[in-house]
Amino acid sequence: MTKQTLRHDLYVVIFGTYTRAGRAFDIALIVAILLSLTVLIVHSIPSVSEQWGRQLDILEYIFTGIFTIEYMIRLYCSPKPKAYAKSFYGVVDLLSILPTYLALIFPSASFMGVIRLLRVMRIFRVLKLVRYLQDSNILLRSLLMSRRKILVFFSTVAVLVTIFGALIFVIEGPENGFTSIPQSIYWAIVTITTVGYGDLVPSTPLGKGIASITMLLGYSILAVPTGIITAELSQEMNTHRNLVKCPNCSRSGHETEALFCKHCGSELAEPDKRVVSTTSP
Repeated sequence: MTKQTLRHDLYVVIFGTYTRAGRAFDIALIVAILLSLTVLIVHSIPSVSEQWGRQLDILEYIFTGIFTIEYMIRLYCSPKPKAYAKSFYGVVDLLSILPTYLALIFPSASFMGVIRLLRVMRIFRVLKLVRYLQDSNILLRSLLMSRRKILVFFSTVAVLVTIFGALIFVIEGPENGFTSIPQSIYWAIVTITTVGYGDLVPSTPLGKGIASITMLLGYSILAVPTGIITAELSQEMNTHRNLVKCPNCSRSGHETEALFCKHCGSELAEPDKRVVSTTSP
C-alpha cells in the first residue's frame, strides 16, 4: 500500500461518514468522548477522587493519548492540514487535548477538558441530521445580524448599572456593606437582572427606593434583547423560506419541512438537500 493510498483510506474513514467504516469510527469517537467526560465529571467528586483518583487519572491520560493520536492522524491525512487546523472542529479538537497537558503545570486545568463535549456535535453529521444544522445556522445568523443592536443595548445597561451603583454607594455607604463603587455596581447588576442574591441589601429608605426603581427597570430591560433576536430570527426564517422554490411553479414561501408545494402540490426537494452546508470538519 502506497503512502498516498494510505492517506486516502485514512481520510475516508476519519472524515467520511458515507462508508460503514467512517460511521463506525465517528460513533466510536463519540462514545470515547462521552466516556472521557464521564471520567472527568466523576473525578471532580471529592469522595470518588479520594478513593479512585489514580485510576481516573490513568483513564484520563489514556483518553487524551487516543485523542492526540487521532488529531495527528487528521492532520496527516487531511488534504489541507492548515485549513483543518484553523477550522471550527480543528480548533475544538486541539483545545480538547490541551487541558490534560496543561494540568501537568496547573492541576485544575484538566477540568477544562469538558470542551470535548463540543466534539459531540459531529453526531449531526454522522446521523445525517443536516436539517438540524440548518436550523442552528439560522439561529446563528440571527444572532450575528442583531449583534450591533445587542451591543448598543448592553452599552446602555452598562451605563445604567454604573449610575445606579454610584448612587447606592453614595446613599448607603460602607457601613451598609457598599464598600466601593465596583461592589455597588455588582449589586446593581444583580438587581437589574432580577437575580437578587441578597448578599447586599439597602437599609435606608432612599436606598430602598433606588432598589425598587432598579428592579422595575430590570423587568422592562429583559424584554429588549428578546425582541431584537426574535425580530431578526423571524426575518431570517422568512428569507430561508423564500429560498425554497417549487420546481414546477417556481413559487416560494414554503415551510422548512414541507415535502410538497402548497400552491400546486408538486414534490419539493428533500429538506436535507435544499441548503448545501459549507462547513467541513
